[in-house]
Amino acid sequence: MASANLAKIESLLYREITLILQRDFNDPKLGFVTVSEVRVSPDLSHAKVYVSFLGKKERNDAGLRVLNNAKGYVRSQCAKKVKLHKVPELHFLIDESLQEANRIEEIIHKISSETEEGNEE
Repeated sequence: MASANLAKIESLLYREITLILQRDFNDPKLGFVTVSEVRVSPDLSHAKVYVSFLGKKERNDAGLRVLNNAKGYVRSQCAKKVKLHKVPELHFLIDESLQEANRIEEIIHKISSETEEGNEE
């Protein structure tokens, strides 16, 4: 039961944070940001917000600085929309899953190519 409630809270925060970032932020340093996941601690005191940015690594660093500087604002806006006893403290983190998936795909492709070359000999 507790995990169902936690998942519901994560979903609510995900939706609200995404909306806030889309409509309230015009900072060019932020660029195009996507919220990929929100994970809330079991005690509801902290929430890790995983984000990704379109562009190079420099864009990630600049965008993450903007989000971390504005996390108080984002949290206060969430508090106005999401009815919780306490809105968790937000921690913005870069979502590395896409880069990791690409790296794994490259490794599999390389192994597959080497295997095909070995079979041809």
